[in-house]
Amino acid sequence: MCTLEKRRNLFILTLTGDDDHRLSPSFIASILEALSKVKSQASPGSVLITTSHGKFFSNGFDLSWAQAAGSVSAAADRLMHMVHIFKPIVAELLSLPMPTIAAIAGHAAAAGFALALSHDYLFMRRDLGVLYMSEVDLGLSLPDYFTALFKSKIGSSSVRRDVLLRGMKVKGEAAVRMGIVESVHDGEDGVMEAAVRFGEQLGARNWNGEPYAEIRKSLYPEISRLLGLPEKVISISKL
Repeated sequence: MCTLEKRRNLFILTLTGDDDHRLSPSFIASILEALSKVKSQASPGSVLITTSHGKFFSNGFDLSWAQAAGSVSAAADRLMHMVHIFKPIVAELLSLPMPTIAAIAGHAAAAGFALALSHDYLFMRRDLGVLYMSEVDLGLSLPDYFTALFKSKIGSSSVRRDVLLRGMKVKGEAAVRMGIVESVHDGEDGVMEAAVRFGEQLGARNWNGEPYAEIRKSLYPEISRLLGLPEKVISISKL
């Protein structure tokens, strides 16, 4: 479902396969396990890059699995279960003691968009892929931590309105203009090469990860509180 590779100071987390990387309970558990390994092996200068194979970064929660429950109420329970178990992934990314980069090589929709947005920096392909919050089109409400994440990461209220209330499908160059992603690049290789170059630049700063994580959490207090992320005081002796 996903692989984790270490290249010097870079951790490369790849969502594997040519499907749409639906976030089923087993897929969520696989990503969470990989993030736990990254955290346990973190050192000054570490950087995480998350990417994917195929046309999709991630198409969101596994709605087919939810609908297979056999009734409307059971399907709703399964969907809420995925909402609940996905929350620790967002928490891990927002508290990870290193810079994080999403190299979005395909479409990122709904929870897949939230997964990408949980990273510090986003890079997209110019030639393929949209960012899309499908909930308004599907008649679904947003989990509270999704709303807080978008309020924290997208500064423009009009952009948030268009993404969340219009269900706008945002292509790469538009996403740059809207302030959602850093830059766009040609092809899967192009976006990954750009992410690796940037990751190496960040890693060369050799930052201590613990203060980095605390500064990140202080930038996004609303989502940090909702995720239950504790504030830590970094002592001078650790610097």
